[in-house]
Amino acid sequence: MYKINDNYLKLPGSYLFSTIGKKVSEYKAANPDKSIISLGIGDVTLPLAPVVVDTLHSAVDEMADAATFKGYAPDLGYEFLRQAIADNDYKARGVDIAIDEIFVSDGAKSDSGNIGDIFSEDNKIAVCDPVYPVYVDTNAMSGRTGEYITSEQKWSNVIYMPCTADTGFAPEIPEETPDIIYLCFPNNPTGSTINKEELQKWVDYALKVGAVIIYDAAYEAYISEDDVPHSIYECEGAKACAIEIRSFSKNAGFTGTRLGFTVIPKELKSGDVSLNSLWARRHGTKFNGAPYIIQKAGAAIYTEEGKKQTKDMVAYYMENARLIREELEKAGYVVSGGINAPYIWLKTPENQTSWEFFDNLLENANVVGTPGSGFGPSGEGYFRLTAFGSHENTREALERIKRL
Repeated sequence: MYKINDNYLKLPGSYLFSTIGKKVSEYKAANPDKSIISLGIGDVTLPLAPVVVDTLHSAVDEMADAATFKGYAPDLGYEFLRQAIADNDYKARGVDIAIDEIFVSDGAKSDSGNIGDIFSEDNKIAVCDPVYPVYVDTNAMSGRTGEYITSEQKWSNVIYMPCTADTGFAPEIPEETPDIIYLCFPNNPTGSTINKEELQKWVDYALKVGAVIIYDAAYEAYISEDDVPHSIYECEGAKACAIEIRSFSKNAGFTGTRLGFTVIPKELKSGDVSLNSLWARRHGTKFNGAPYIIQKAGAAIYTEEGKKQTKDMVAYYMENARLIREELEKAGYVVSGGINAPYIWLKTPENQTSWEFFDNLLENANVVGTPGSGFGPSGEGYFRLTAFGSHENTREALERIKRL
């Protein structure tokens, strides 16, 4: 008789964004005359940049010609893309990353979930609280998180690092020593960042205790302040203790085309075993790359024209973030984030839980956001709004919220 992975049975409820989608669908079905504006799920809304679209068309033409047709992509990704990443995302910032330390994939979400495959089940993880649910959920699926404590909304074998107003929505070094540390800056959901000096403390700590940092830099393109690092590898010693995950979804609008990459330096080792070689083996066996057409389009954002168009896209969303912050502050809400990230972290009004505020917004303003409690216990009493919308919809949503 076959057996299932019963770790899945320990997961509470459904995935956060699936729950939101179900609630919104039910409301729309019952209220077909209502116009819903979403400032919830972090999906971009602008079309792909013209240089990307042009490249996609030309790449399709190549696939239609026997002389230029491409089949399976190389395990690590095409060299032209990995070289562009190494030169523009790292060398340009004074960081030496070799192209065989870059692994192209179908997105940061996939890599965030799949990276656990190369680690033992008995590793203990530490996560920011609140945090992007994929980190904890996928470790729960792998059996690393212990039992779920419903009354506390916590896992018994996870080290939670509270990110509250008292800590500037940034984590502090935990008292209990973890094996794997998940950090995300700019942070999802709070929009918070830390400067290079603070990030160096985490690198030094990981080197001291023998931990590995999994660093999610999906939102680095939104950084506006000079003292905020774009990569953990800007810190001394990070190549010996950190894995970095990045995405083309938020900076170049690839949410519908799917492209990302993970960097694992060759000097990152567990004893004599290179994590780079382990991930290369995993990458080759459980193929999660991206097609030639998509990788070609990804390389286009590193051209001069692509850089400008991508910068314009980021600026568009950050104008929304500025507007949300300013208008909600004027209306008396307590907000943070939105300076180095496309997320605004909003304190819910008194006597309203995050899900109660969600229902209030949906029913009385026809606006969708994301309840903070869905990101972890310290997210209760907070609410995430995203800047990924049109200027027009963002302004209309704000007017509706202010009328509550």
